[in-house]
Amino acid sequence: MPDFITVNEQSSIRIAAEKTIYFDPLHISGEPHDADIVFITHDHYDHFSPEDIAKVAKADTRFVAPSSLEKSFAKAGIGEGMTTFMHPAYSAEVEGVPIDAVAAYNLIKPFHPRKNGWLGYVVTVMGKRVYVCGDTDITNEARAVKCDIICVPVGGTFTMNAKQAADLVNIIKPDIAIPIHYGTMAGKPSDGDAFAAAVEKSVKVEKKLSF
Repeated sequence: MPDFITVNEQSSIRIAAEKTIYFDPLHISGEPHDADIVFITHDHYDHFSPEDIAKVAKADTRFVAPSSLEKSFAKAGIGEGMTTFMHPAYSAEVEGVPIDAVAAYNLIKPFHPRKNGWLGYVVTVMGKRVYVCGDTDITNEARAVKCDIICVPVGGTFTMNAKQAADLVNIIKPDIAIPIHYGTMAGKPSDGDAFAAAVEKSVKVEKKLSF
């Protein structure tokens, strides 16, 4: 695992780079209150947890979320005046971090419809483009992403399974692939191994070591 990226659980990721960044914080241990930016991909309970957001947020934390979550944020009292709401294919810069929003949706499954405008994100940190996919399938938008590191869901049921996720990685060809969204709430711990076995050898797979 790159030393500045930590996978917590499900799609909960912490990046300790020029800024401390969280994606979909979930089951956070303690109350670090160290987030400069919190990204939310969509409002399913395992990705949008106001309780865990409160554990990582501080007074000046900035938030990034899909525009379709404006009401959810307002209801939870999160990030008033501190949130950048984005649409698919939009770009922004928050706290000096360049961001590209990528549509995240299912092609056939009903769990993440395209019309909801939910997102994955590409952030540029430590001189690397890091793509956190959100809950998605192999879409045209995902195929087109250029990145150095990808954090990709592999657990099946709600997203791609291990083989499909590997297919996407083999299309994008990043330097490093990190499987997420498996081993706890969705998918089996062994999905990480199945994913790694299907990824081309030119891509380094870095898996979470324990669940």
